[in-house]
Amino acid sequence: MEAIKVLSVNVSEEKGVIKKPVDQIVITEKGIENDAHAGDWHRQISLLAKESIDKFEEVLGRKLEFGEFAENITTEGITLYTMKPGDKLFIGDVEMEVTQIGKKCHGDGCAIFSQVGKCVMPKEGIFAKVIKVGTIKPGDNIIYKSQE
Repeated sequence: MEAIKVLSVNVSEEKGVIKKPVDQIVITEKGIENDAHAGDWHRQISLLAKESIDKFEEVLGRKLEFGEFAENITTEGITLYTMKPGDKLFIGDVEMEVTQIGKKCHGDGCAIFSQVGKCVMPKEGIFAKVIKVGTIKPGDNIIYKSQE
């Protein structure tokens, strides 16, 4: 089985804009330190698979950078959108619970949609809440546990 790993960790201080890759992210009980989506709610962290980004590169006909779809964590080796709410992800000391698959696209009011022209998050991005805090960096392995 192919290793499941973190390719990139990305943050932005505003919602609805492209996130920038950083060396590591610090996960607190409210989400990612210095990220606009941190808070006391169910979508603290967003994840998107490189495999989903690759499909969109073909549609758009151009290379996409990690964070361009405003995902906090870019993964490789797992089909994220087949997960179910309640499933768990373990990355180093961090434990997350999947809370939502996809989301409504903001359309024209979204910087990503206006710059990229389409968005993959509504169908293939997933969201999670923090169960256990820690630090995540590119190259970290991901352990996936289904709730079933």
